[in-house]
Amino acid sequence: MVGRGIAVAIAVSGVLALGGCETLGKHPYKPKPSVSVEPPSPSDKWIGLANPDDRDRIARVEAAWTAALADARAGGAADDISKEGLLLKPAAALPRPAPTPGSYNCRLVKVGNYTRKTKAFERFKPFFCYVEVDGDELTIVKQTGSQRPAGRLYADDRADRLVYLGSLALGSEDQPLAYGESSARNMAGVFQRIGAFQWRLVIPWPRSQSKLDVFELTPVAEQPK
Repeated sequence: MVGRGIAVAIAVSGVLALGGCETLGKHPYKPKPSVSVEPPSPSDKWIGLANPDDRDRIARVEAAWTAALADARAGGAADDISKEGLLLKPAAALPRPAPTPGSYNCRLVKVGNYTRKTKAFERFKPFFCYVEVDGDELTIVKQTGSQRPAGRLYADDRADRLVYLGSLALGSEDQPLAYGESSARNMAGVFQRIGAFQWRLVIPWPRSQSKLDVFELTPVAEQPK
């Protein structure tokens, strides 16, 4: 009887052991899922602020260069393009594009035909503009003239440019509209350093007169009166 009891006990122990193994098999250990968060991109801020049309214009800035320069050369402005040197060379951008705050001598060159009736190449008289620090961003304001661009410069994923979002003040308006208040006044482009003391603001696909607006900025020693 004792031997039979021992045999039964061993058999029961074996069944329990097998049951325990089966239970573990049904519920294997699973590691807790981990959540990885991508670090913020430098472009996130301007992308979040820009409207879809302006994001598209900035994405197609290289196409604007190609189309605008082709128009100008076809219109007989090849020598004019050459005389502008680095200003009208698409690949001229250098690292560290942020300008020093202060007053700048600015001028505008319009390139490419907006319509068949518009000129393919046009230069304008110089004017003064000012670069200021406002919070975490730099701002650019044209100080004179009937049309005065004003906007902010935002960090970008590319190290050779900043992104410009701004608007256009007209006539006797004291203050320009904030970007986004009027789609007709919005301006969007890229800001680049192209020399030791030379920058450019490139506005691709502007809403009138050209395919590409290029503003040249060079610092002046004294603020104009």
